[in-house]
Formats: sequence, C-alpha cells, structure tokens
Amino acid sequence: MSDYVNWGILATGSIAATFAEALHQVDSADLAATSANLLAVASRTQASADKFGKRWNVPRCYDSYAALAHDPDVDVVYIATPHPYHYDNAKLCLEAGKHVLCEKPLTLNGKQSAELIALAQRNKLFFMEAVWMRYIPAIAKLREWVAEGVLGEIVAVSADFNFHRPFDPNHRLYNRELGGGALLDLGIYPLSLTTMLLGFPASVESHATIGTTGVDESVGLLLRYASGAVGMLTCGLRSNRPIEATIAGTRGYVKLPDFFLRPDHLILHLNGEEPQTHAIPYRGNGYPHEIAEVHACLQSGALESAIMPHAETQQMMELMDQLRAEWGVVYPEE
Repeated sequence: MSDYVNWGILATGSIAATFAEALHQVDSADLAATSANLLAVASRTQASADKFGKRWNVPRCYDSYAALAHDPDVDVVYIATPHPYHYDNAKLCLEAGKHVLCEKPLTLNGKQSAELIALAQRNKLFFMEAVWMRYIPAIAKLREWVAEGVLGEIVAVSADFNFHRPFDPNHRLYNRELGGGALLDLGIYPLSLTTMLLGFPASVESHATIGTTGVDESVGLLLRYASGAVGMLTCGLRSNRPIEATIAGTRGYVKLPDFFLRPDHLILHLNGEEPQTHAIPYRGNGYPHEIAEVHACLQSGALESAIMPHAETQQMMELMDQLRAEWGVVYPEE
C-alpha cells in the first residue's frame, strides 16, 4: 500500500463537510501512518459538487455517485447520505471495488446490512459503520478501564441522548420516508456505548412514543443481562436533557459528560475516594481518530475494524429491527 490513502466523499451535506475537515486534520494530528488525500467528491448536481470541492480543495468533483464509485484512483469512499440511501450507495461502491466507510446506521434494517457485509466480504473489501464515537480517546480510555477491571464488575450503564427538535413533518427526523425517528438517529449511540461495554442483552424492555408521522419520537429502553447488569437508556426529539452516561461497577463509577458531543474528560468515582477528573483530549474535530482507524485497517489488510466489527453492526441492526417491529414503525422501503 502507498503512503497515502485517496478518499472520496459521497454527498455534500453537513456531515460530509465535517468529514472533509477531518481529512485535512489527520496528518497535522499525526494520528495515521498513511496520509489522507481528499481526491474526489460527488453530489446529485455539478453545482453542489463544485461548491463543496472549492471549499475543501477537492480536485475531482462529480455530478453522480456512480462517477465517484468508478474513479480508478479512489481507494475508499465515505458515504454521507441520509440512512435510507446507505444500502444503494454502499452497494454501488462495493460493487465498484471500493473500500467503504458508511455513516450510521449502516442501513435501515438487518436484511440490508447483512447483504452489504456479505458483499464486502466476498469482494475482500474493507467495510465499516461510522460510529465515530467509539474512536474518541476518552471513550477508548473508558473501554480500557472496563477491560482492566478498574470499576470492578459492571452492574449498570445509563445513557441518554435527547434534544428538542420542533415538529416539522418534512424534516428527516420526523419523516418516515426518510427513515425518521429517534432510535436509528440518536438511540444507536447509547445502545452502541452499552453493547461496547456489556455486549448484547439477554432481553430488552422498551417504550416508544409514536408521533403523528408514524415515527418514534421518544424511546426508553431497559436492557437486561445474564450477569444481572442492566442498561437504562433514553433517546428522543421531544425534550432537551443532558447528553451523558454513567457506567457503574462494584468498585465505583465513571461519569461521561457529552458522550456523543466529543467528550474530552472522564470523572472517575472509586468507592471511598475523592472524584478524579481525567482530561483526555481529542484531536481536530474528533473525526480524525475514526479516519486513523480506517487507515490502520487498510494498512494491515484487515477487512473490518475490531472496534466496530461486522458482527456487532449486524446484531445492532437486528436489535433495532426487533424494537421497531414491537412499536409498529415500518419504513416505506420495507
């Protein structure tokens, strides 16, 4: 492999801009053995692609996703479209022989994700769901503490991701045709944090408030584990609340403020001791850590990341399928 990776970005919205910024930060942050080169971008219109390309100094700007997928010099494509389009977009790129980093959730449902994972594996291509939170240094340190037994046996995880979004039936979060709802867009983060630490539960109890557009506007989950541990999670669009998590064990607990919004410190409360605040800064806008993981996998020839493996992505999609089925939330594509 060469000492640089040529990236293409598929779509030109806000998350695509955040990722483009991160690609320019990877080398200055000295996080990856290989340099990141933002070579190409694609949009549905030439004007949008050109505007994005001018802003981020992208030499190749395409007016179709297929043109990007078939650019012979692009090594890996970051898919930044809304999640109802992930399946088609990722399939296009994988069939064209491109490695793929796809925004979360990987697809709308487990059937689609299973097909894409199988396609990537058949074609011997790297494929990863972009749960960028997992690569933030503070969360990596949390994972390390749990593995080392700093907190003792984990008995509970609580995590909440809620904000107030004024109702607009045409906004993607409220629009069933655009895969709207709190679970797939917000709930995947507290769920992913919990499964990262405890694995998948033996059983789940849930409650969802379904709005007039047919999507889940607020969700409460109780995850039960064979060990006796529990996960208590909420997500929703109806109220502003702190975005925070607490991981409790037999030896103490950790507070993780803003676990989604680029956390830069952990507060460790060990039994009988004064709280300790550990500053653990992230680099750039936070996304360079995820990009560095992709580079490391490509460098080693790995087809998946050990931190966000295919099996866990698939289990998560199937768990969210199960929950939506209980609530009667079905998307038109299904």
